[in-house]
Amino acid sequence: MKLSLDELLAFVSVVDSGSITAAAEALGQTVSGVSRALSRLEEKLDTTLLRRTTRRLELTEEGEAMLARARVILASVEDAEEALALRRQQPAGRLRVNAASPFMLHVIVPLVGDFRRAYPQIELELNSNDQIIDLLEQRTDVAIRIGRLTDSTLHARPLPGSRLRVLASPAYLAARGTPREVAELAGHSLLGFAPTQVLNRWPLRDAHGDELEIAAGLHASSGETLRQLALAGEGIVCLSDFMTRQDRRSGALVQLFADTTADVRQPINAVYYRNTQLASRIACFLDFVAARLAPQGGEAAWE
Repeated sequence: MKLSLDELLAFVSVVDSGSITAAAEALGQTVSGVSRALSRLEEKLDTTLLRRTTRRLELTEEGEAMLARARVILASVEDAEEALALRRQQPAGRLRVNAASPFMLHVIVPLVGDFRRAYPQIELELNSNDQIIDLLEQRTDVAIRIGRLTDSTLHARPLPGSRLRVLASPAYLAARGTPREVAELAGHSLLGFAPTQVLNRWPLRDAHGDELEIAAGLHASSGETLRQLALAGEGIVCLSDFMTRQDRRSGALVQLFADTTADVRQPINAVYYRNTQLASRIACFLDFVAARLAPQGGEAAWE
């Protein structure tokens, strides 16, 4: 009995993708090819790894055990390939990066061209998710986390924090007036996050001197959606500098309460899970991003 890497990769991809069709698309293979590879693996092991129903695939107990071993084998092969590339001083292999949509669009994407020219042997895979993901489950090498970290099992590399500002479009202010006092916000259309209410604490003080927690009239789960709503004149918003730099420079969004806004900065960290020595493709990506975002002249890249 000789298992092949193609069979193991097909098995892991089916589990990660949730279906044979999705796995075939991810691997660039035919559905029948992936199905045959999975069948061969089960025949060689003389066991059922996945129960197939009309709606889903479910791992058997033997499948759970095999999945863990298959991941280790594939990771070892990937590390071996990278070790050979290191001998040529060329970091190589696929690098999977995950970040919330606003950070991906406004920070990572503008850096991609220069990064690919500097490291042509690295194959980037960029994924966006506004919710916190499991790096192992999603097969992610690096994730950008905005806010306070809670998972102590991850290694983290801090990036420059991003300041929060209260903003509105000139069109909104022309139509509704510019609030001069914090108390006047109650009479305005406020844009807020959902479902996490903690993101609706603005860097302003209420009448009691406490941090202002707003009651928004329009909610969205993504900061990019809130940005677009603010640009469309739908209300006042509080967003992080990294996604509004160009808007503020062009005048598309105007800062409110500039003199009384507290200097509150969202922590930003690049996190990764690694039991062994940090892979060179991950290390060079972290170094590249950190260098490009390092403060210059006392200001972070997005201020």
